[in-house]
Amino acid sequence: MSGTSADGIDAALVHFDETAGMPHGALVAGRTYAWAADLRERLVGIGQGGRVDSLDEVGTLDVRLGEAFAEAALALLAEVGVDADAITAIGSHGQTLRHRPAGAAFDGQHPFTMQLGDGNVIAERTGIATVADFRRRDVAAGGQGAPLVPAFHAAVLHDGGEDRAALNLGGIGNLTLLPAAGVVRGFDTGPANALMDAWCQRHFAQAFDHDGKLAARGTVDAGLLERLLDEPWFALPPPRSTGREQFHLDWVDARLRGGEGAEDVQATLLELTAVTVSQALRREQPDTRRVLACGGGVRNGALMARIAQLLPGVEMVSTAAFGLDPDYVEAMAFAWLARQTLAGAPGNLPAVTGARGPRVLGTVYPA
Repeated sequence: MSGTSADGIDAALVHFDETAGMPHGALVAGRTYAWAADLRERLVGIGQGGRVDSLDEVGTLDVRLGEAFAEAALALLAEVGVDADAITAIGSHGQTLRHRPAGAAFDGQHPFTMQLGDGNVIAERTGIATVADFRRRDVAAGGQGAPLVPAFHAAVLHDGGEDRAALNLGGIGNLTLLPAAGVVRGFDTGPANALMDAWCQRHFAQAFDHDGKLAARGTVDAGLLERLLDEPWFALPPPRSTGREQFHLDWVDARLRGGEGAEDVQATLLELTAVTVSQALRREQPDTRRVLACGGGVRNGALMARIAQLLPGVEMVSTAAFGLDPDYVEAMAFAWLARQTLAGAPGNLPAVTGARGPRVLGTVYPA
């Protein structure tokens, strides 16, 4: 799994065993592997709206990403001493190059989503059957193609005794609403780590704001926050999804007035994430009693504390308290989705994505 932030490749080794009470999978091991610096720089640049030089570049990136994902899978297996022959399949999300779902397509008629990382290359380099390209079938069926992890959240985190929500704080924030009774829903809330990390990299030469300490030194700029929140996307009802192509530094720059302190902007971007998450949850599931958080943002203490302040009466906990390592929930989810595909079972939730119905997702590349 490599998400919107493109801050590394998360590899998770997941064991499923119906007879041992593990139908939703247990994490055997998880590691995060760094991108080659030039490759990450190019991926982030394209993701933020940069132009692709040529079709040759797209094809080359597709292969390079496939090779990088294959190397990550093999590296993890080598570290834990598991032979490739013991693996049923690899579920590979790929790296999103562009996400233009319904409502966001340039011409309004041809929505699409594009993830790179050729499954043929992964299967060939590893000798392991690979399932990839999970999102496009949902988009073809009229859905957003995202988020897809809510189906996994529902399988492992639902509780019939309380209204819960799962919050993923990746490059983009997304919520899965898990009512005690009723339909599971999910949607993107807006930017999370992607904007904060990009601003931090530009102004402080750091990959991310460790524990929100830089933001804590700044003061929220109320005027800037208001201009950021005035983005029409935030008013869209679910189903909705977004990505770096919409929320990037040019988007922030266009709303600056000049003279803002770098730490104040960092604080304001943290506040933007906290406000959009809390507003969305209060609007869509006001009776939520517990939020189970995962993703890199869980390690930002200032962000977690601020979301909790904005949600009085709601308990904020890491998914670690429920046996799910917050760093590898998404990677585990795509192992689970690959298993769904191989079983001929749907992987999407139409109430989440807006698709016309359940669909088996992904393409299988045999070993």
